[in-house]
Parts: sequence; C-alpha cells; structure tokens
Amino acid sequence: MTTKKNTAAPVLTRCAEAETCTDPSSTMTLLADSAPAQGGFTVYRSTFAAGAPGAPAHFHTRAWELFFVISGSLRVLVDEEVTVLGAGDFLAVPPHTPHAFAAAPGAEADVLCVFTPGMDRFDYLRLLGSVMRGESDPGAIAASAERFDNHYVDSPAWRAALAGDGA
Repeated sequence: MTTKKNTAAPVLTRCAEAETCTDPSSTMTLLADSAPAQGGFTVYRSTFAAGAPGAPAHFHTRAWELFFVISGSLRVLVDEEVTVLGAGDFLAVPPHTPHAFAAAPGAEADVLCVFTPGMDRFDYLRLLGSVMRGESDPGAIAASAERFDNHYVDSPAWRAALAGDGA
C-alpha cells in the first residue's frame, strides 16, 4: 500500500509567540492562518469584555465559520434566529448563512474561532482592530469585503436583540 506524502507542514503556535490584536472591548489572539492553496484554515481566539459589540450580521461565500465557547456566554445570530451559546458549546455556520455574534448581555466570552478553508484572514482581523481603535477609516472594512469574503447584511432579528439590551 502506498500513501500520498503530505506536502503541508504542521502548524504550531506557542501562546507566548502569538500575535494579539486588542481594541477597547476585545482581544484577538491570532493562532494560525494557513495558505489557501493547501485548503487551509484560519484560527484565532477572541476574548470579549461584557458589552463588547462583536460582529454585526454578515456572511461568507466560501468559508465555514466555526465557534467553540471556552468560557462565558456568546450571543449569536444564525439566519434570523438569536440564541446564546455557553461554555463548551460549538457552532458551525456554513457559507452563505447570515450570522452575527457578541458577548451575551452582562457576560464576557472567550471563544475559539476557525474558518475553513482559510484565506489569509489575519490581515482582516488586524484591519478590524485598527478600525475599532479609531486608527483606520471604517470604510476600509466595506472596501475589503471581496478580498476577505466578509459581506455585511441587515438583520432585523439582530437589531431587535441589540435594541432589547438598550444598545
């Protein structure tokens, strides 16, 4: 029996060496962003403070987005349904599915996020942090939609959930 040699190299990111992007309400720890030509994946850890805005309603055309809640509570929108994920919960959102997420009201959230296939998304996460810190024009996010496969949409269900918080 012959096995095909894997040409992809293993990926190891030591916690002490991981890049972090910090804004006023969250920290993203960038763990791995493999080459799209290899099928790839993007992995990062987001730690949201209570009241952190998270991500507005959006979808991806090419990637699944996976969420694993390490601790705390994460409120999510999937299609038009809003629910709360707790520690140990897992969610996989397929391409073309509108979704949004933020720390649940009154809670913090520590979440492992994975995109597959990957597509060099660390540049998007860096841009997002820069905008959130007021260092870059928010229009740069909209201009990057195709490059990073991140397409924002309106969600009455998400707006209603946020309005219920007094946000």
